[in-house]
Amino acid sequence: MGRFANAFGPDHPAETYTSHAFPESRFDTGEVVLNYAALGREDLPALLLIPGQTESWWGYEQAMPLLSEHFRVFAVDLRGQGRSTRTPGRYTLDNMGNDLVRFIDGAIGRPTFVSGLSSGGVLSAWLSAYARPGQVLAAVYEDPPLFSSQVAPAHGHGIHQAIGAVFAMWSKYLGDQWSIGDWDGMVAAAPRELPAWMAAMFQAAGSDEPPQNLKEYDPEWGRAFATGSVTAGCDHARMLASVKTPVLLTHHFRTTEPATGALLGALSDLQAERVQELIRSAGQRVDYQSFPTMGHSMHGQDPKLFSDTVVAWIEGLRKSGA
Repeated sequence: MGRFANAFGPDHPAETYTSHAFPESRFDTGEVVLNYAALGREDLPALLLIPGQTESWWGYEQAMPLLSEHFRVFAVDLRGQGRSTRTPGRYTLDNMGNDLVRFIDGAIGRPTFVSGLSSGGVLSAWLSAYARPGQVLAAVYEDPPLFSSQVAPAHGHGIHQAIGAVFAMWSKYLGDQWSIGDWDGMVAAAPRELPAWMAAMFQAAGSDEPPQNLKEYDPEWGRAFATGSVTAGCDHARMLASVKTPVLLTHHFRTTEPATGALLGALSDLQAERVQELIRSAGQRVDYQSFPTMGHSMHGQDPKLFSDTVVAWIEGLRKSGA
């Protein structure tokens, strides 16, 4: 056991959480209690923001005031992240997606636009395909690992040719629900157990204790992605061919590591092309915007550009009648 064994999570609020600029609320889906923050006038269109893996709702804290000039904004903690319920053995895209279906019905209460980053972008895709009819007006996929977060995808790199080794390491050294908590052992092992390019990034981000976002994260998420159990019953190609709303796909920094061919970034150019082809095959509009120098989280790195991009795209949909 490490020095942070069983140290973090909803059962240890004083050690885990910090205060934020906006009040937080709770919504009970029946299985989980989802934590969220909302901002903006009630008469404005609704916008649901879905964080990425290891990100709590407050990852959007700088973007929310900008977006709230145009929308009633809801930023949610997914199950297993932030202050929301931990659900051992039940981290799947279908379960997380259905949490959000219930959240839209019960907490938002009207049709909504949705935008998600990374794994949250995959859930934005899930909602655009599988939400109840009329729930989702349009969807933004912010640099989503479509195909690349699957173990054996239909197109391009899989998770073990991308970021999967980091997720596996979180699972091995931190444990489900932080049950192991060996942060020091993980930092020491990174140069031995990770590819050199990945270990360099890992070490650069290292510190004497876990960063705030990881304290609020259940490392079982990482195991679910590394083993492929998160996508059980949810093939990405089939999901994208079932999309029922207009989509904006933003694509950020990406390249391949010269020595191994591993993917650095959320999805390759080939995968982005396949995403668009599948959505168009479903008869839906998809717009693609490339930001090749942007980090993974546009809403974190450049909140104004993120807000401007989302607002302009949705305004364009309205003007075109889409």
